[in-house]
Amino acid sequence: MYLCMGFWQIHPLLGSLFSKKTYNMAWIAGFLLRIFGWKVETEDIHLVKKAVLVMAPHTSNWDFIIGRLALLSRNVPVKTLMKKEMFVFPISYILKALGTIPLDRIKSPSTIKSVTSHFAKSDNLLLMITPEGTRKLNKHWKKGFYFIAQASNAPLLLGFLDYKNKVAGIGPTIVPTGNYEEDLMKIEHFYKDKTARYPEKFNLSPIYRHDTNKTEVG
Repeated sequence: MYLCMGFWQIHPLLGSLFSKKTYNMAWIAGFLLRIFGWKVETEDIHLVKKAVLVMAPHTSNWDFIIGRLALLSRNVPVKTLMKKEMFVFPISYILKALGTIPLDRIKSPSTIKSVTSHFAKSDNLLLMITPEGTRKLNKHWKKGFYFIAQASNAPLLLGFLDYKNKVAGIGPTIVPTGNYEEDLMKIEHFYKDKTARYPEKFNLSPIYRHDTNKTEVG
């Protein structure tokens, strides 16, 4: 499906024709979710022009598939980050067509500055980030998602996957106050009843946050 989407975006003429029938892609995505037994519940975010979309829990490759189908079913266009080493010919053309932004994981401060520049240059940008940064158990969330939102004056949209109830969607909006710990407690409260595909790999406990000041993006 991703290759198909990229093809339409790469070819201007076909892309123009296809854009008139985006509801078909939304219907197909919704149909596939129903086959898998999933439903989508989301807040109305169509008036949101710029935001960081937090996606959690992230413990399985299925998260990417279910999450993107859920977003596609509601016509929510998002961009994602990927390490810059992946942007090699010819894959780079497909990645760019799919709205992927190259990420330099080595230089965290400059990475945040680079990502915020995309917000400054864009009229519409929903950037999806998985703060856990890995499908393995991570004892703390990487803080980059928060500081990108704060520096860009963009809200945080709380995207979620709940495997227990088979529900995916976008929940409440959090406006960064500058108090990371306080805001993260609000985020934790929302995710505490969301079940990951592998629950033992999903951690939000605040006891793991006191020993790190890392600001990696993901």
